Amino acid sequence: MEAATLAQRRVLHRRGLRLEYFTISWNVIEALVAITAGVIAGSVALVGFGVDSGIEVISAVGLTWRLLKAGPEADAAEESAAERRALFIVALTFFVLAAYIAYESITALAAHEEPERSSVGLVLSIVSLLVMPALAYSKQRTGRQLGSRALEADAIETWVCSYLSLALLAGVGLHAALGWWWADAVGALLMLPVILWQGLETFQEAREEGDTDN
Repeated sequence: MEAATLAQRRVLHRRGLRLEYFTISWNVIEALVAITAGVIAGSVALVGFGVDSGIEVISAVGLTWRLLKAGPEADAAEESAAERRALFIVALTFFVLAAYIAYESITALAAHEEPERSSVGLVLSIVSLLVMPALAYSKQRTGRQLGSRALEADAIETWVCSYLSLALLAGVGLHAALGWWWADAVGALLMLPVILWQGLETFQEAREEGDTDN
């Protein structure tokens, strides 16, 4: 693929910023709704989903900083340093999310905590499943065209959010339909392999970016 011209990079840079601004706005609202509904219903999966939305805000803020710090006119050294910092931020958010979900899910299973049925959780998971894949695809495509590994990593985190929406829908839906009290916590635990894998992948990319600088 040919390198983008400066004019094309400016267009891609503006698009990347718009996508991150939307990500921040959407996930702030999503986090507030999910955590509030999760606390009311006692749903680990729903609270974990809300925490994930909050963590994705941190990731998006890191990417916004990267795009503002190293714009389309930045030289290779400035761009690489900004990329590396942003990648480390994204990797850290994956690990924080994994630790939170593991603790809450295992605690809920051990205590046999049964969540209340949550219509808000069902609606939120369905809406998120409609929005997140489109947002993730747009980020991934823009990151690839811009040559930003950090933006592509952030896109993967948004893909993970889509997966979490599906896990949330399964957990909350099975509990609502069949009364399986454990489905909520198990649905949350099913999120962990993907989250940890992406955290390790992103951390490795950040290290490789640092090795390139040296």
